This record gives sequence, C-alpha cells and structure tokens, in this order.
Amino acid sequence: MSRTSKKQAAADRKARIEAMRRAERARERRRRIITITVSTVIVAGLVGWGVYAINSANEKQDQKAAAAKAPIRGEEVWDAKKLTRNHVKGQVNYPMNPPVGGDHNPVWMTCDGNVYTKPIAKENAVHSLEHGAVWVTYNTKATKADIKTLADKVSKTPYTLMSPVNDEAGSIMLSAWGHQLSVNTASDPRVEQFLTKYVQGPQTPEPGAACTNGLTAS
Repeated sequence: MSRTSKKQAAADRKARIEAMRRAERARERRRRIITITVSTVIVAGLVGWGVYAINSANEKQDQKAAAAKAPIRGEEVWDAKKLTRNHVKGQVNYPMNPPVGGDHNPVWMTCDGNVYTKPIAKENAVHSLEHGAVWVTYNTKATKADIKTLADKVSKTPYTLMSPVNDEAGSIMLSAWGHQLSVNTASDPRVEQFLTKYVQGPQTPEPGAACTNGLTAS
C-alpha cells in the first residue's frame, strides 16, 4: 500500500471513529432527554398525587370538624356547671337515666371499647364519662341484631363502653358528659355522629385521662 493510500485509510478510519463518536454522543443526549422527561413526568405525578392526597386529607378533616360542631337532632343537653364531680362512695341518686354526669365513684369503669353484657354500676360509668368516654346502653326492646352492631362498633372504638340498662326509657341510648341521645335502631346515622362528636370531645372534663385499668365487670 502506498503512503498516500495509507494516509487515506487512516483518514477514513479517523472519520469513521469520529462519526461513531458523534452518533454515540447523540444517543447519549437522547437517553438523557428521555431520562429527564420520564423523571419529570414521575415527579410531576408524585407531586400531583401528593397535592391530591393532602387536599383529600384536609377535606376529610374539615368534614370531621364540621360533623363535630353540627348539632345532633334529638340530643338532650345538661348544663355542665350544674353537674358536680365529687368522688363519693355508695349509690348516687341521679336525676336522669342513664346518668350523664354528677358525683361518682373514685374508680372509673374500664372504657377502652369494653362491651359489658350485664348491668354495671352507674357511679363507675359516670367516672368514665368524666374521662371523655361515650356510654352506649340498651334495654330489652333493642333487637339482637342492633345489640351486635353496637357491640362491634364499640369494641373498635377506644373511650367507649357498652352495657344494658334495663330501666332506661329508650331502647338504645348514648351518653356523654352532659349529653344524651336516644335512638330506635343501631343504623341511625346519629349514632356515628354522636360518637364522632363526643368521644374525647369538647365536653370532656378531664381530656386525656385514662380509660384503661379501671373497674371491669366479673
């Protein structure tokens, strides 16, 4: 091969190598562009989902706050200032049944979603109300299906307790400190409204006080 031919071959190889390098650089640029585009889409999607999740959470929180403030149809309310809170021994003659406040036993009834199948001492239950619990009660007019529905709900809800009160006026009643509601069925939407509003609600004289390690029925 002549010197001229060798130079031409070298030049051709150099040109091919340079062309290959340009092609590689172009592919690398395309890969970067694709990577950046995909990353941007993913980030935008995550940001969009995050904004949606935050807005959804805020909306649910607003709905819960609105439900907590809304009045409950048929609810009875007592003046909290007239509900005494002394610790006493023995029975207390309450003006309402079930009681929604007043003097009570020094030991609260355990109210960590406890379902009692026999009547409990009202003086202990009132102490539970003082701690922010909701007491669900029923008499012999309540159906077995309603009792089961209420028991399932109570057992999943801290700061609640449930027991029969055979001499109460309503077939199903819900009591919190200073507040009471009577309903005919467990499916009444006011049951959930009452629980949402008064489990550790603003009526609680001792918010955050324990509902565990109290008295339990034998």
